[in-house]
This record gives sequence, C-alpha cells and structure tokens, in this order.
Amino acid sequence: MSDSIKHECGVAFIRLLKPLEHFTEKYGSPMYGLKKLQLLMAKQINRGQDGAGIGVIKLDPQFGSRYIARKRSNSNNPVADIFEEVNHSLKELDESNVNNALYLKEHFPYAGELLLGHLRYGTHGGNSLENLHPFLRQNNWMCRNLVLAGNYNLTNVDDLFDQLIELGQQPKEKSDNVTMLEKIGHFLDIENERLFKIFKQEGCSNFEITEKIKENLSVENILKNAFKRTDGGYNMVGMIGHGASFVMRDPNGIRPSFWYANDELLVVASERPAITTTFNINFEDVKELTPGCALIINKDGSYGEKQILEQKEKLSCSFERIYFSRGNDSDIYNERKNLGKLIAPKVLEALNNDIDNTVFSYIPNTAATSFYGMIDGVNDWLKIRRAEQLMLEKDHLTSDRIKEILTYRIRREKILVKDAKMRTFITNDNDREDLVGHAYDVTYGIIKPEDTLVIIDDSIVRGTTLKTSILKILGRLNPKKIIVVSSSPQILFPDCYGIDMSRLKDFVAFRALLDLLKENQQMHLLDETYQMCLDEMQKPLEEIENKVINLYKQFTPEQISQKIAEIVTPENFKPQVEIIFQSVENLHIACPNHKGDWYFTGNFPTPGGNKIANRSFIYFMEKNNARAY
Repeated sequence: MSDSIKHECGVAFIRLLKPLEHFTEKYGSPMYGLKKLQLLMAKQINRGQDGAGIGVIKLDPQFGSRYIARKRSNSNNPVADIFEEVNHSLKELDESNVNNALYLKEHFPYAGELLLGHLRYGTHGGNSLENLHPFLRQNNWMCRNLVLAGNYNLTNVDDLFDQLIELGQQPKEKSDNVTMLEKIGHFLDIENERLFKIFKQEGCSNFEITEKIKENLSVENILKNAFKRTDGGYNMVGMIGHGASFVMRDPNGIRPSFWYANDELLVVASERPAITTTFNINFEDVKELTPGCALIINKDGSYGEKQILEQKEKLSCSFERIYFSRGNDSDIYNERKNLGKLIAPKVLEALNNDIDNTVFSYIPNTAATSFYGMIDGVNDWLKIRRAEQLMLEKDHLTSDRIKEILTYRIRREKILVKDAKMRTFITNDNDREDLVGHAYDVTYGIIKPEDTLVIIDDSIVRGTTLKTSILKILGRLNPKKIIVVSSSPQILFPDCYGIDMSRLKDFVAFRALLDLLKENQQMHLLDETYQMCLDEMQKPLEEIENKVINLYKQFTPEQISQKIAEIVTPENFKPQVEIIFQSVENLHIACPNHKGDWYFTGNFPTPGGNKIANRSFIYFMEKNNARAY
C-alpha cells in the first residue's frame, strides 16, 4: 500500500495444559511456552511495530510468591527487546537450575502456564508504556486480578464510561482500554461477591471460600454482563489471576480470531498462519472463533466456546484480506489473486486492448499477489485473442506464424523498487517529500515513449504518497500514460473497528467529492447533510443512520475516480494519469466470507459505526481536527 495506514493490533495467547515439567521432559526446556509465544508474536509483527507487551500467570503459586508478571516495550524493536530482557533475567538465575521447572516457577517471573502477548500500532492513544497492552487490574484477592489485551475498538466508549460512573467508579481516563478493563473487572468483582455470599451461608471459612471461588467462578456470567452493551469490533483476551482465561469476539466477527488445541496446550492468535507455522500443524486444524462467542478456558484446563452475545450477520473486515493479514494464508492468497484477476477486464478496457504498448507492474511489495492475479486475467484474455487470430489466418498459416502467435506475451516488469535502506528523519514537509522521492528506485530502459504503464496497488487511501512521490518517480520513465489500479474499491468512510482511518478530509475520495460538488454547484448539500448529521446525533444509538452516504450518491464511482486522478496528478506532469478502482461487487466475489465493506459503502454493521460516520462529517464541517473515535 503506497499510502501507509495503521492497524490495531495483534494478539497471541498460549495456555499450557500440562505442567512445565512435561515440556522439560518432551522438548528439553520448561520455557517451551515462552519460546512459542515469542515466535507467535514474531509471525504477526505485521500487525504492530510501535509497541509490544507480554503477561504471564502461574497456576497454584505458593502464598507470598509472585504469580503475575508483565513486561512492555515501546523501543524500535519491541518484541526482540522484551524477550532479550526476559532472557537476561533468566541468565541471572542459578545456572544449574535453568532447566528445573519447579525452581523456575518459584524464582523466574515468566515461568507460567498462561502466556499472553500483544503487538500494537500506536495511534490516538499515544505510544507510552502506559498505553501498551496487556493492561492489569490488580487486587489482593487472586480471583479479582485481571490481565487484558486485544485487537479492538469500541464506538460507544462515552456510554460505557458513563455506565462506570453510574456504578460509582472513578475511571482514570476515557478510553476503550481502561473502560473495558474496569467494566469486566466490575463484573468480576460482582461474581466474586455472589459466590462469597453463597459459600458464607454454607458456613465456610474465608480461606475455604477463596478456594471454592477459584473452582466455581463463572467466566461466562462475567462476560455476558460486561459485554451486554458494547458496540464495536473486538478480539479480546483476558486472564484472571487464579488461572481462568477467555477470548471474546464481537457478534459480527469484524476482527479476526483463531485458535487451536491439543492435549498439551491451547493457542490463540489474530492470524491463522501464525499458529500453523509456529506449531507446524495443518491449516484445517486451526479453528475460527465463532462471532459473539467466547472461548473460555477454565482453571482446570477444560475449555469450550460459549455464546455470550447473539450472533449477527458475519461481516468480517475485508481490509484484513486485502492488505493487513499476512498473505501466506492460502485463502487470503487466493482472494488477493482474485481481486487482481477480477479487475483485469476493466484495465483492458482502459487500454483499448492495446497490450503491445503496455507494461504491467506493481507498487512493492504487498500488491504482488494481486498483480499476479491481474496478469492471469490479462493472459486469459490473451488466450482468446490467440485463438481468434489463429482462426482469422487459418487458411494461410505457416509454422513460423503459428509459433509467433502462440508465443506472444504481455510485458510485465519490476519497475518500482523500494530502497529499504532509505529512512526519512526530516520532518519539514518540502524537504521530506524530496527525500521520500528517493526512497524508491526505478528500472530504466524498459518503458518506451509510446507505452502505457499499468501499476497496481492494494488500495489508495489519501493519495498523498501517490502525488508527492510515486507518480513523480514513474514520470522519470516518460511513458505516454500511467494507469494506477487499486485492487480495492474507493475508501469513502472512516473505519471505527480497529483501523486507523478516522478523518473524512484525509481520504482522497472525499476530497474528490468536494470538488465535484463545487463544480456542479451543489455545495449547499454539505450544509444540509451537516444539519441531518446533527439531528441524528440526538437519537438513541440504535436508531442512528449514516447520512453522509447520501452525498456520495450524487456521483458515479467513475466520476469520483476521474476526479481522484486529477487530484493526485503532480503539477506540470507530462504523462496522462488514470485511476481504476475495484468494484464493491467484485470485492464480494473475491472475498465471499469477509463482506465487511463499511469503509467502501458506508454500510456499518453496528449503529455505533453510523454515529462515527456522522460525527466525522460534523468535525469536518466544524473544522475540528479531532478524531471521530
């Protein structure tokens, strides 16, 4: 993706179902779980590089010993930094006991059976250590301790925050992290109190009650109460001090969540390939967590999915498939190829089927898969063309002519190469743009003056990098025309479920909409929409509709694409520029099981999404640069 956008976040969780001694005997180290956690996080580093954290809980600790450990880092390489420090603390122990599971469990903070890892992209919450997952709610009673991390964004934080105040709490800040930590923590307290009363009436001592609570605590009850009024997308992992844990997924399955279990362990991750690679297992053995359900792992190691919220229409985030998730998942790989293949006819139409004077390429590196698909689509057309040519010349074909027709190929080349060694430290806009322009190298001598250059990208979000660097670089090759192809549709609306896209004015499609409204003397529609959005904000959450969507209906996608091409074309730029976007219909064909398309269509799966869309427009009209969520 030429325009960088950020994603929040990635999780890794391991629950060892056997004692640490088992892993020493079988794998030669009691640190088997910790090593696998590191690998599981490393395999998902694409999901967050601004910060990371781990949390560990020990089962059945001795009284007076530490049983919860946490380490977080916001360094340049946070995952490596965390595990280097963990390894350093291991080396400080008695060397003769480093493979003694019992010794390590008593003396090494990270020798535990529950291991939680998190990778973060820092956005509006900042990137200080305090903002890094996992979050910890501490208490002197074991069953009231809570460790929480996840990939989530809630749209109704204000409402949830007010609920906490009504309960008598004093939250330290208004954020979905603190809010959910305290909300789950509140009902964890309630569940503890419920059980305490029951066992007290049975005549148990306080010590006996504490042990009975550990055995009878209902995580299902806690989650049903805590998530009753949440609106958003989430894959949330929690660990309770005594050893129970859970993974909770939103009812629409917006954020991804996968798990696998055998007789030794249970593992959870945001991406399936991370699990299959880390544990060398078959792709089909990894399960997807059912939307609206929680995977609950009890203290005794028993586990199962429990329905917490009513499952709604599955609208998993399609951006995961287009860009964010690693492409070594076979389903994602094929979907990205299909995105490229499905847009090929539109590209050929723009070329008037003239592939003799066309060079196909892609913007490195994530668009490579969709590029292969586009080439496949063009080659399918080329097969038909070859057959037609053979039939046309059938009466006077020669051996050499048949060979010439059958060996005719399209021109596909690696044109743009990113210089990985080039980093930009200057923040002055003009100087920075000049440096960014040199962060890429081009392959000279391939493009002729009469050629059209077709470049495919995953998506076009802001169009800034396209205008300030990519097109200028490609212009050095002096093609007649440049066609930029986006394998995803136009991004029209903010996302509020975990992707860092919050301001309408940042989207090049919205800027194109404004230009079209002005050219067609329809600017009055902005004021009318602004008033409608204000009116919507006064309604109950479940009744709010997205009123911004009506503005985009004034123009066709083709009109918006044409205007985007004008916007991103640099001044005094010689080659003609055309932009081609994927259609929403083809997106659904390519990704049939991931139909979450709200950023392209405005069809948000939750009422909170509609509220965010309206708020984002209100902020634009009021020249408020704040985030809409």
